Parts: sequence; C-alpha cells; structure tokens
Amino acid sequence: MITRLLLVGEAMLILLSCDCSRQPAAQPEQPAAAAAPAQPARNRLLFCGDVMLCRDVGARIRATKDPAHPFRKIAPLLAAADLTFVNLESPFADRGPKGESGLIFRAHPESIEGLVLAGVDVASTANNHARDCGDYGVTFTLTWLRQHGIEPAGSGETPEAAHAGAVLERHGVRFGFLGYTYDQSNGNWSHPDERIAVTDAAAMQRDVAALRKRADVVIVSMHAGIEYRKKPSPAQVEFAHQAVDAGATLVIGHHPHVTQPMERYGKGAIFYSLGNFVFDQYQRVATQHGEIAEVVFSGTEIEQTSLLPVHITRDGPELETPKAEPDSTVPPQARIE
Repeated sequence: MITRLLLVGEAMLILLSCDCSRQPAAQPEQPAAAAAPAQPARNRLLFCGDVMLCRDVGARIRATKDPAHPFRKIAPLLAAADLTFVNLESPFADRGPKGESGLIFRAHPESIEGLVLAGVDVASTANNHARDCGDYGVTFTLTWLRQHGIEPAGSGETPEAAHAGAVLERHGVRFGFLGYTYDQSNGNWSHPDERIAVTDAAAMQRDVAALRKRADVVIVSMHAGIEYRKKPSPAQVEFAHQAVDAGATLVIGHHPHVTQPMERYGKGAIFYSLGNFVFDQYQRVATQHGEIAEVVFSGTEIEQTSLLPVHITRDGPELETPKAEPDSTVPPQARIE
C-alpha cells in the first residue's frame, strides 16, 4: 500500500513538473496597419493675359507716384497662388523709346514693382513687342526679370536658352514653361532674332519632349491669333493641339486682346486667349474685359479649371463674377467655332 502511494505521488510530481515547464501557446502576429497612401501635392496656378506698362498705364503710374499702381487691387489674389503667370507685352529698358504713345512699347524699370507685388513667377517674353527696345531691350528684360525673382519664358540670352524653357518646383511638382510668338519684329525688323522662339511646330515639339525630361508638367505659352477676333484661328487651334499631342498639359494663349474660348483636348486644357489684363485699350468694350485662368493640379493631373473674369480700368484690373468651367462633354469644336 505504501509502495503504491509512493508511485502515485511520483507520477503526480512528474505531471506537475511537465505542466510548469510548458510554454504558453504563441499568439498569431497581427498584421501591421497599412500606411495611408500619400496624397498628391495640390497646386493652384493662375494665368493672366497681356500686361503693358507704358502709354496710359505708364501715365497713371507717374500720376500716382506708385510703380505698382496697376496691380494694387488684384495683387492679393495673384500673390496667393502657388504659381502666377503673365504675358509681358512691353519690354523693360532704362533707355530707348519713350513708350508714351504709339505701338513701340517700353516699360520703365521701376514698374516691375507691380509684378513683384502680385507675386508673378513667370512672364512670357515671346511676343510681337519683344524687340521694341532693340537688342538692348531683349537682354535688359531677361536680366531685370530674373533679378526680381521672375523667370522669363520664350526668350533667352542664346537661341538654346530660349528653347530650353523655365522650370519652377512647387510642393515637389516641377512645372516647365515654354513660350512662342507668331511674330517678333512688330514691323520694325527685317531679320529674325533667334533668341526669341517663334511658333514653329517642329521646334516646339522637340522643346516639349526635351523639357518633359526635366519637368513633370509642361505648359506652353502661345502668342498668336487675330486681334479682336473672339474665335481662335485655324493656326491657333493646330499649334495648340500639336503642343498637347507632344506632351504639354496646358496651352496659354494671348495676343488677340479679347477673350477666346477654352477647350479640353486630350489630357490637356487650352485657353486660346485670356485677353487683356493690364492695358489701356478703352476704345472697345471687349478689350476692357479679360480673364484669369485658374488651374488646380493634383500632382501632375488637372483637378479643376475655372475662369475669373476681370474688368480692365485705368487703375488696374478688377474681378468680375466668375464663370463656370465649360461642360467637357460638349465636343471641342462646338465650343470654338
């Protein structure tokens, strides 16, 4: 009996010893929470039409003793954008024609204060007035803009620089700008200046392809069209379509001095003419109204476009009631013909 009890006790000790040494069952690992996908960078770009800082605009600057006077009312809107673009219709120079009347333009150097106040980042310098102050004016304008933090597009110190484009980065997205004009002489020159890019489709397509290697979004400035005509010409439409086909996301048009329709084409958007912005053409109702194109990017894709109408006065542009974006389901040709 005693022997049996001893054997049972030993067995229980062995069992207890086994239970104490047993490791708790491993718990299955919980999968790590998936990281939230990064949201694409959002950038708001504003594009304005023709800016001319001489003639009556210059007279108002002198009368008010304020070089930034034409931009005072609109500057807060423009400066709040991530990027702001204008077409600079008058070259800067500290000597040359007076620019007080006629069709030969010269902006006095101090009037750049308006562009600075408005936070302008890029200025198209490829237009028919680019050479109004001669070779000196072309070079002076490029230097003066850059000294004030504004990148020129469409002209350069060399032909290669004119076609290379300007690249500005915002929130990690690189925006590249190219500029072209239908004419660079304004009737005053018999020979071309290769430092100013003209609307040659083949050259533009090469430029866009090259710039796409340095920029995430390519924007083409197009100075072309028929003055005071409310519809784009076949040449405008063809050049703009070729730019988008080559890889441009936006085409920004100016020169007609009146507004023309916008078009969604392929993966891009074309604004055929934004009309005047800072100008003194008070003889026509249509030339006293322009538009600011507002384009919001989500990463490299267009998220939204809208048009902000402006009324041009002797004291600068003023915002009017905004227009809604055209219905993109309407065939493009139905909107531009």
